[in-house]
Amino acid sequence: MMDNLRAAANHVVLKIILAIVAISFVLTGVGNYLIGGGGDYAAKINGQVISRAQLEQAVQNERSRQQESLGDNFSALAANEGYMLQMRRQVLSQLIDETLLDQYAQTVGLAVSDEQIKDAILAIPSFRTDNHFDNEKYRSIVNSMGLTTDQYAQLMRKQLLTQQLIQGLGGTGFLLPDEIDRLLSLAIQERHARLATMNIDSLLAKQTASDEEIQNSYNQNKSSYVLPESFKVSYIAMDAASMQDKTTVGEPEIQAYYDQHKDQFTVPGRKRYSIIQVKTEADAKAILAELQAGADFATLAKQRSADVISAKTGGDIGWMAADATVDELKQANLHDKGQLSGVITSSVGYLIARLTDIQPEQVKPLAEVHAAVAAKVKQEKAVDAYYAMQQKVSDAASNDNESLAAAEAAAGAKAVQSDWFSRDNVPEALNFDPVKQVLFGGSLIGANGAPGNNSDVITVDGDRAFILRLAEHKPESIKPLATVRTQVEQQVKRQKAVQQARMDAEKILVALKQGKGDEAMKTAGLTFGAVQTFDSTRQGDPLTQTIFTLPHPQPNASSYGTSTDNKGNIVLVALDSVAPRKLDDQQRAQVVSQLSQGMTGVTFDALLNNLRAEAKIKMGTGAQMQ
Repeated sequence: MMDNLRAAANHVVLKIILAIVAISFVLTGVGNYLIGGGGDYAAKINGQVISRAQLEQAVQNERSRQQESLGDNFSALAANEGYMLQMRRQVLSQLIDETLLDQYAQTVGLAVSDEQIKDAILAIPSFRTDNHFDNEKYRSIVNSMGLTTDQYAQLMRKQLLTQQLIQGLGGTGFLLPDEIDRLLSLAIQERHARLATMNIDSLLAKQTASDEEIQNSYNQNKSSYVLPESFKVSYIAMDAASMQDKTTVGEPEIQAYYDQHKDQFTVPGRKRYSIIQVKTEADAKAILAELQAGADFATLAKQRSADVISAKTGGDIGWMAADATVDELKQANLHDKGQLSGVITSSVGYLIARLTDIQPEQVKPLAEVHAAVAAKVKQEKAVDAYYAMQQKVSDAASNDNESLAAAEAAAGAKAVQSDWFSRDNVPEALNFDPVKQVLFGGSLIGANGAPGNNSDVITVDGDRAFILRLAEHKPESIKPLATVRTQVEQQVKRQKAVQQARMDAEKILVALKQGKGDEAMKTAGLTFGAVQTFDSTRQGDPLTQTIFTLPHPQPNASSYGTSTDNKGNIVLVALDSVAPRKLDDQQRAQVVSQLSQGMTGVTFDALLNNLRAEAKIKMGTGAQMQ
């Protein structure tokens, strides 16, 4: 197996997987393996410590993930001490599994080169801009994770090792040709069957329904004949966009806005740096001396820099705005293009930096941004007018709660009246959650279901608002039998027709199994149709599912059963034969691949179980909830 694991190191799939999962591993707490912790520990695995700090950070990351996923529902779970304790145990169990896999990878001699790490980082989409690796973005994202670039590279090494292990396990699982053929014959079948359909609609026409049966069915199924609560409302709609059409802007206003907000039209200055990173101060001093003597910076960076990413670009780490520049570079006080720093001590070793280029701060002239400024001024004026109108309409609606007349006058527009609607068919113009909360919250309904007060202003999406008034209201009610009698009568007849069809089908089925089916089928006016082929990979309906549950037919005989089709008809089934479905080479390869992946999962679970069984795992006090 070790050879397979090593061979997996250069598998192209590995690089694709890493591009997808590397960031997610960091964000879910795996990166905390790089950060040691003191004090009591959470667990020891074969002597390797998982600190309380690592566990607490991983638990917090899991809390954040669940909160983002579940929203407000997470609060109830977080208040349950038992749930939180279980979550903590699961997180610790995951950390233990990851540690065991890391130890096992080292035991079997898996290794990852610096070049593999570099290629994996360069391929991660999150670090790219316009399809090119962006060193500034890379450093910014890594720093936001609380990691240095060296720590992130070590994290990538661990993840590549884990992926090698998974790929290697996949290489150890195999299926013998006979096993594959047997599994395919079971999983990929064609069944050949004939059908005889008992049409419910034909039987329904022969049924009768008495007044008593209709009344009983109506009484038992009143919930099927509910007339939902319904509303008619009058409403005034207001929106900021319509105010823009009524808003004008003059040149003095544009000039004043530009003068007051020049910072919005200023392109901040940037500096472009290159670095050479080494491990010792002596190496840094030696390189600095060579540079001062005229050596080429890019050449030395490619040859001797320990930063695998920037070395590839001759030390270039890209443009940096002042607020994005790392402290070490700020403290170097580089101001002139081409200027070299001294030896800089950093958390990753020693640096020599060069200021490669400078872009000074620039203020865009008004002529260049005139259209944008005019649009901004117009938008702000329209929004101010919109909120002023909102207030005016709100005051009018609250002062005159008997109608929307005063609100109409304040808005300068007539209220719109809707047709009747229920909760399930709200008019598109009113179909917003805040509006529906007011509509169906009961505040608009007065005594005895009469219209109540006008609503307050209801804001939607920040740039639209409504004032509502209930015009008419009908509470939920049961439709009287007189209005649904035809519907109930048809339901009674259909139930009788289905019941009769099932009874007849069962009798015919017994006769078919006894070899007396021809006479029974003839008496019922039924015949089996032509042979149809059914595919085991397409069992999306009850009829096909039934066909694949019938026992295999005996030679020169059929296997029988009953089912329903997608129209509710009763169907008699005669299963004549079963055969493996032929697959072309591509289809066969896809199915075998899926079977192999399933085996890899089983093997991986077995490996973890074995590693846990053989490991010395000791829980510390840090494993307990604080």
